[in-house]
Amino acid sequence: MVRKALRIATVAFAAAAMTGTSALAADMLQPGAKAPEFSLPSQEDTNVSLSQYKGKWVVLYFYPKDMTTGCTIEAHNFQRDLPKYEALNAVVLGVSLDTVESHKTFCTKDSLTFKLLADPDHKLTERYGLWVEKTMAGKRYMGVERSTVVIDENGTVAKVFRRVKPAEHAQQVLTALG
Repeated sequence: MVRKALRIATVAFAAAAMTGTSALAADMLQPGAKAPEFSLPSQEDTNVSLSQYKGKWVVLYFYPKDMTTGCTIEAHNFQRDLPKYEALNAVVLGVSLDTVESHKTFCTKDSLTFKLLADPDHKLTERYGLWVEKTMAGKRYMGVERSTVVIDENGTVAKVFRRVKPAEHAQQVLTALG
């Protein structure tokens, strides 16, 4: 399903490029666009970059905060399904504004084995168009939109899931990859 959508989106993206249409930052999240490169520290105290996963599908999921209810549910579901992702030649990477130390605590406490990336200055979150205005209790603030970007083996955006529900999202991504 994702592969067919990717072929269609790639043709559309190529057509836009040939007509001189420029890609804006928000357009980068559209299927067929080149995924922005990144290099961020993980809970393992090593930097993780998109380029090191060339040849694999990358499930890059953005979440608001370590050890909160929704984020824990979402992380547990990705962890539960990790062997299924690996069987599909996919890697799961979580991204939040939390620090490496917070990620270490979260991974230890919740037995998470996939990499969580620290984006405390929200630069990657912004580059992927997921630094958004939110409202809670009548107050506006900027925060991470719970979303996932699926990137193909060549570094091209294959699918974008926006404003996802934590309890069902890991299965939605698996279904799209399958």
